[in-house]
Amino acid sequence: MAIADVTARSLGELISLQGRCAVVTGGAQGLGKAMVRRLAEAGANVLIGDLKDADARTAAEELSAQFGTRVIATRLDVTDSASIQATAALATEKLGGIDIWVNNAGLYPNVLLNEMTDPVWDQTMAVNLRGVFVSCREAAQRMIEAGTGGVLINVVSTAGFRGVAPGMAAYVASKHGVRGLTRQLAIELAPHDIRVLGVAPTFCETEGNMAALAALPDRVRSEIAATLTSALGRVGVPDDIARAVLFCASDMSLFMTGSTLLVDAGETA
Repeated sequence: MAIADVTARSLGELISLQGRCAVVTGGAQGLGKAMVRRLAEAGANVLIGDLKDADARTAAEELSAQFGTRVIATRLDVTDSASIQATAALATEKLGGIDIWVNNAGLYPNVLLNEMTDPVWDQTMAVNLRGVFVSCREAAQRMIEAGTGGVLINVVSTAGFRGVAPGMAAYVASKHGVRGLTRQLAIELAPHDIRVLGVAPTFCETEGNMAALAALPDRVRSEIAATLTSALGRVGVPDDIARAVLFCASDMSLFMTGSTLLVDAGETA
């Protein structure tokens, strides 16, 4: 098998996701909801998987009505392999398959090393790294069975490239792991025409991020606040990241796999 040469396709054809089916984890609000919005606007049918299933259903109804594509929702716990398997099965049953899977769900505790407990560390890894691994495994298996290829998109963070503020050891370690997993799975899945890409956002103004920032100790909040004025003159918003995810999901990026795109206004340059 080989990735198609799409030279003859129009720009509209390349960006279109018409007829494709996507899953977005953590898609009920914030970055995830913005990703669902852009994927649906491009024509994809989308399943939102989120622990906040009521919010996910509300988002699904709103976006389905807005764009006329099928957007559905289910409760998803990415720390539970059975829950991920059920979500993949539901997407296959209700949407007709899986062409795109976006691993967006994540958490970011702030705990200094000498205060870090095993449960906090393990929970962070269970959500941010193991959940991505299991999701990629389950989505890829269904893509392989269908024989039509697909794309896995992992939300990495700039923390996958460097250290950040004190207290973020578990988060930084998990995101470095996701970046490495992205590179490795790209090698393993290329023979099946399955591409694997990462998107690494900087801090963006979302409901979750702003609440988390407000809850941080003053020492950490001041350090993070000092980084929020980017070289491009403003703080990131969810759609900045969603557009990069759309690029990865579409045939615009068809000759890319294994890389992680920085969406950080030059922060990591």
